[in-house]
Amino acid sequence: MTRSIQKVFATLAMMPAILAGLPAQAALDIGESAPKFNAPAALDGKPFTYSLATELSKGPVVVYFFPAAFSTACSIEAHAFAEAMDQFKALGTTVIGVSTDDMDTLSKFSSQTCQGKFPVASDANKDISKGFDALMQTRPDYANRVSYVVAPNGKVAYFYQSLNPFKHVEKMLAAVKDLPQNRDRK
Repeated sequence: MTRSIQKVFATLAMMPAILAGLPAQAALDIGESAPKFNAPAALDGKPFTYSLATELSKGPVVVYFFPAAFSTACSIEAHAFAEAMDQFKALGTTVIGVSTDDMDTLSKFSSQTCQGKFPVASDANKDISKGFDALMQTRPDYANRVSYVVAPNGKVAYFYQSLNPFKHVEKMLAAVKDLPQNRDRK
């Protein structure tokens, strides 16, 4: 056997192990009801109680889950959401970040990395993450990187799951623009 064929067979033999380490698809599919939640949150370092139901009464909501505040990838993603907030607001959409971090950490993260442009909620007991099927399978103390667009009727309009932080904002903006109330704004 040639060396390249041996490499192919070795890679194929490892595929079950590789695939087992990948996160499962989000259980909340398009059209399903998103779990309503209230949670301790911070906006620009100021604590408050966030209510998904209240925000949905104003328009669509992007609910994005992230593993750990101040980690490199989570900081990249939060910064990208902060930079895109004017675009989301122009589409009548709010954004909430959710992680299993404690409130002290998220309070700092909300003002420093999120630049005070959107709130982040603490899901220390993991109930919200479980409801959205957003816990990592391999590290269940952490939320996975998954983003949802929840329409004002409370139904999931779109979701995107990838540990790569670079596409979440782009995918969420495209999905929000495609909502019926925003199609004429394109």
